[in-house]
Amino acid sequence: MFKTLTLKNFKSWKSSIDSMPLAPITGLFGTNSSGKSSIIQALLLLKQTLESPDRSLPLHLGGERDYVELGQFRDVIWSHQEDAPLNFAFQWELINNLEIVDPKNPTALVFKGREMAFSTEIDSPNGEKLRVHRLCYTFDGQDFALTRKEKGNQYQLSPTTQGNGFRFVRTHGRTWELPAPFKFHGFPDQVITYYQNTGFLPDLQRELEDQFSRVFYLGPLREYPKRRYVWSGSEPIDVGRRGERAIDALLAARDRKPDNYINRGKRKRRWTLDRMLAHWLKEMDLIHDFSVERVSEKGSVYEVRVKKSPGSASVLLTDVGFGVSQVLPVLVLCYYAEEGSTLIFEQPEIHLHPSVQSSLADLFIDVAKHRNIQIIVESHSEHLLNRLQRRIAEQVIPKDDIALYFCKTAGREANLVPLETDLFGDITNWPRDFFGDRFAEVAARQEAALQRQVQEQGSEI
Repeated sequence: MFKTLTLKNFKSWKSSIDSMPLAPITGLFGTNSSGKSSIIQALLLLKQTLESPDRSLPLHLGGERDYVELGQFRDVIWSHQEDAPLNFAFQWELINNLEIVDPKNPTALVFKGREMAFSTEIDSPNGEKLRVHRLCYTFDGQDFALTRKEKGNQYQLSPTTQGNGFRFVRTHGRTWELPAPFKFHGFPDQVITYYQNTGFLPDLQRELEDQFSRVFYLGPLREYPKRRYVWSGSEPIDVGRRGERAIDALLAARDRKPDNYINRGKRKRRWTLDRMLAHWLKEMDLIHDFSVERVSEKGSVYEVRVKKSPGSASVLLTDVGFGVSQVLPVLVLCYYAEEGSTLIFEQPEIHLHPSVQSSLADLFIDVAKHRNIQIIVESHSEHLLNRLQRRIAEQVIPKDDIALYFCKTAGREANLVPLETDLFGDITNWPRDFFGDRFAEVAARQEAALQRQVQEQGSEI
């Protein structure tokens, strides 16, 4: 789970995101073009870089098939200032404790812990090829950094002496210079051969890669439902950026029994993904019954059939309102992703009735509490926010488990306003025009109605 995020000089964020706390549920709100999506894009940029086969690129800015397509470096650096460095930093909690032993004494632990931090600085001097100026892992209170030297394209490990007395020891022989790191995060292979006690550094890299391998994203635009789906037996890692693999994921979950049973909390029976989806679709008052059925006994073609009410006929998903197909990928991802994942949703409320938007908050709370799933949601939904506030007041979820932010712009720079929530769910620093000026709208309507009455009375005289 991500604990904090820092962005500097990324798109509209110049320096105003510094150790931004991330909670089990983090909500990003604000007007259009206020920087909300850029926060999500930063995480997706790092994820797609880690998944890229090109080790030489510090950042893979993306193409049509990637999570984000950001153009060139000048398009992502703040105010197109290409000589400025781009900084990413984050802290996260590991799934399991990491223990590092002394290479000279395998029975002695040198470092151990469950929290890690990482930072990197990337630049493009004079519009040249991107390069990593510095990368640093922090673990058990110690820094393990690779920094570019002032001259040439060589790097050095620094500092060579750590606070607990640990120091990097060079291998005997000629002192070779270290080459550039791979991607934005990787120590070069020569680190292992040039030093006697650096064999644990790849473990730090793997923890970072493992963290981002559990980050999944669902965008605001979903695929239209199909009358029939063909499943070849594949097991997707997620539901796709547009939810296009949601049915594949559902069928794959069926096929991996008994591992597909979902934790619902203490003293509650585990449910299958099918049953969980049917429960939530009914809870949201969208449909009464939901099923995915094979068209022929041994075929690979399936239909998604639903019933609007207990006595209604079973119809295809394409023959009911668009809301079901919009929310279905959200539900599948929440219960298909492995426990400990981070799910990023962009405007999940699109095409959904206000009551369903409110239910999304309950869905996110459920998976955060019972499946250790972290939710990062960018939204314009007042109904989703109100339900989160209500659940805090009802003590369904502690207020510290929800982090809410309002994004706004001041000139060329985006600013982040943490929303302060009290024990009763009230936001004590509610920004002006958070969801538009509702009171001004009511006052204007009442004034217009009064003028209309005066006009109608005048015409009768």
